[in-house]
Amino acid sequence: MRWLFRIAAIAVTLVAGTVAPARSETYPSGPIRIVVGFGPGSSADILARLISKDMEAKLGQPVVIENRAGNSSMVAAEAVARAKPDGYTLFMATVAQTINPIQTGSGFDLAKKLAPVALLGNVPNVLVGHPSIPASNLKELVAFARDHPDKLTFGTSGNGTASHIAAALFNQKAGTKILTVHYQGGSNQGVTDLLTGRVTLMFNVAVTLAPHVNAGKLRAFAVGQSKRTPSMPDVPTMDEAGMPGFDIGVWMGLLAPAGTPSEIVDRLSAAANDALKIETIVSALKAQSIDPIGGTPAAFTQFIAKDAAKWSAFMTTTGLNK
Repeated sequence: MRWLFRIAAIAVTLVAGTVAPARSETYPSGPIRIVVGFGPGSSADILARLISKDMEAKLGQPVVIENRAGNSSMVAAEAVARAKPDGYTLFMATVAQTINPIQTGSGFDLAKKLAPVALLGNVPNVLVGHPSIPASNLKELVAFARDHPDKLTFGTSGNGTASHIAAALFNQKAGTKILTVHYQGGSNQGVTDLLTGRVTLMFNVAVTLAPHVNAGKLRAFAVGQSKRTPSMPDVPTMDEAGMPGFDIGVWMGLLAPAGTPSEIVDRLSAAANDALKIETIVSALKAQSIDPIGGTPAAFTQFIAKDAAKWSAFMTTTGLNK
């Protein structure tokens, strides 16, 4: 009987060993879906659509984009985390996935709930204001905010998003108490209200704000990262404007459900990284103020851990995690 059990166990092992590689070898055999947690026209949506066509060519199957906004893109993240780990449902994550779970206490661990595929790009946040604010630069803005604490408001893309944390970081460094107003499902309505003066300040991605700044409808005070953005080359960084140590861009990366076979993750990573090397795609990304990055699943995993630790420390200090 012992020999029979051993033979049966060996047979099961052999079958498992032959079935798993076969699934990876036949992947993909159908359409692949990339779920984006923000609406059409957002930076995450633009990046997903730009790389999808080249990924289609590399993988030999359609790559479709599904926009599923809600709860600062966490609705989409949680939906993909529950999806079958077969490589056919992917998620375009952003910095919101390291910020929101810490800020809300949801316990959603991005690198555990999902399998990192590739860090794809970064887009800078820019601080802009309505032209009615009597300040022409960052130092004047800080002085006005301190003297008139009830005159200014920060519009954000939602509670726990990068724009919300950028506003909180500004208040911390400037010693101000500017009220934040959250817009759910993205920043489109927030930008509309900013243009009319219903809210007066906002951190948002450069590609969204550049046309309004260039048209004189909004005033740009500073870029919220360590280097200037090509779409607004005359706008100084926070360091240059007098607020050192301020760095919050919006990173974006591709992930699959946890448990997706490593062979499939590696193949998806290779396809995504190859897309970032195509000259026309790189040019299109830079035109949208998106800096292409790329990298391995392991490198992306380390990046997520470091980013989560940074924002956890910040939110513990400021009390935003309560």
